[in-house]
Amino acid sequence: MKLDLAGRRAVVTGASKGIGLAVVRALVDEGMHVAAGARSPSAELSELAERGVVTALGDLTTTAGCQALVDLAVDRFGGVDLLVNNVGGVRPHTTGFLDVSDADWEWALQVNLLSAVRATRAALPHLLEAAPSAIVTICSVNATLPDPGVIEYSAAKAALRSFSKSLSKEVGPSGVRVNTVSPGPVETALWLGPGGVAETLGQAQGVDPDAVREAAVAGTPTGRFTRPDEVAQVVLLLASGTAGNVTGTDVLIDGGMVATV
Repeated sequence: MKLDLAGRRAVVTGASKGIGLAVVRALVDEGMHVAAGARSPSAELSELAERGVVTALGDLTTTAGCQALVDLAVDRFGGVDLLVNNVGGVRPHTTGFLDVSDADWEWALQVNLLSAVRATRAALPHLLEAAPSAIVTICSVNATLPDPGVIEYSAAKAALRSFSKSLSKEVGPSGVRVNTVSPGPVETALWLGPGGVAETLGQAQGVDPDAVREAAVAGTPTGRFTRPDEVAQVVLLLASGTAGNVTGTDVLIDGGMVATV
């Protein structure tokens, strides 16, 4: 498939690891110029500097952090053709709704919703100027499969999907496409790393984290976690002119976890 992304300019948030890092690698492989944003550096992201990736380190839940990243892309590349919103995080709760504090709710909304709102606000003037252009936001199956163990995360992701759909209607006539990608469980530190979902739930349930991992995809058609590079390939498609009339859409990559039609 010919994606024709070479020479285009991208901003990727949450780019130091996991899905974000996989997206940066995939975009570079297609010949794109990439400005990567992250709170902290990683060796893997630093290595991509040899392939032309520029990095802005900062808090991407803030207006200033998002603006600095977009400004870097404009300064180095002359504009922005693609924004990939990937910042996100989850803190599972094992003792019920009444133990989810205001601070927990505020953190979930800042990380999973307002980070994307602020990055989009910073990038949109440049995306409008560069149109046809695109925004691809990493959402979650939890937007439509609410889970009491991650109640505030699920609510924030549902709001993120609604935000993206609403924005697609405003900017579509101007040539900016807005879509979301909703993974199920992905092989990243968020799920499988220290303090991740599997370990947290395993400790609460008195079971091995591997048992939690297996249960998470038990009964799904593929029976396995999604790989970060598989999510990145969906992002590539939605970023490209091949999907030139796809907007306001959410693409599931969940191994068949969502059973509704």
